[in-house]
Amino acid sequence: MLEGGTIETVEELEALYGQPGQTSLVKETDRIIPAYAAIIEASPFVTLATAGPDGLDCSPRGDKPGFVRIHDERTLMMPDRHGNNRADSLKNIVRDGRVGLLFLVPGAGTTLRVNGRARLSISAPLCASFAVDGKAPRSVMIITVESVYFQCARAIRRSRLWEPDAQAAAGTLPTPGAILGELSQGVIDGRTYDAEWPGRAAKTMW
Repeated sequence: MLEGGTIETVEELEALYGQPGQTSLVKETDRIIPAYAAIIEASPFVTLATAGPDGLDCSPRGDKPGFVRIHDERTLMMPDRHGNNRADSLKNIVRDGRVGLLFLVPGAGTTLRVNGRARLSISAPLCASFAVDGKAPRSVMIITVESVYFQCARAIRRSRLWEPDAQAAAGTLPTPGAILGELSQGVIDGRTYDAEWPGRAAKTMW
C-alpha cells in the first residue's frame, strides 16, 4: 500500500520540486540548431512516443547514424523500416500526429529530445531516397519540429548504460521465443522461433 498523499495539482508539484534553473530553460529551441543537428546526425537510435485514441505508444527506431534526415531547421524525416506490422505508432500518427523523440548516441551521455507533429508520406521519390540495399521504406515520417532540447547525462550515468561491465550477461534474460511460447501456451514453438529469428531478420532488416 502506498503511504502518504499524492500530488494533485501543478502548484503542489512546483512547491515540491521548485522552479527550473536558467540552463534548463535556455537550452530549449523551436528549431534544429547546428549543435542539435550534430547529435541527430550521429544518432543510430531514437525512441518514438505517440498518442492516439487507442492509447499511448513508445517504440524504438534504429538504423545507421543519421537515419533521421534533417530536411531543414524545422523539419525531420524518418523512414519506417521493416517491423512487425502492428503499426501502433503509425496508427497514432494518422489519428493524432503528436510525437516525442529521444535521440541516443552510443558512448555519449547527452541525449536529445524533440517534440512536434508528424504525418506520413508515401511519396515514391521520397521513399526511394531512403532506400538501403535497394529496399525503400513503405512510408516516411515527416516531423514538424516544435521544441528541441538536450537532456543532461544523469540518467545515462546512473544507469551505466554504456559501461561494458553493466551489460546483461548472455542467457540471463528470457528469449523472445520463450516469452511467445509461454503466452501462447505452447502453440508457438519458442525454441524454433529463436533458432529461425536470425535468418528471418537478415532477410527483412531493411
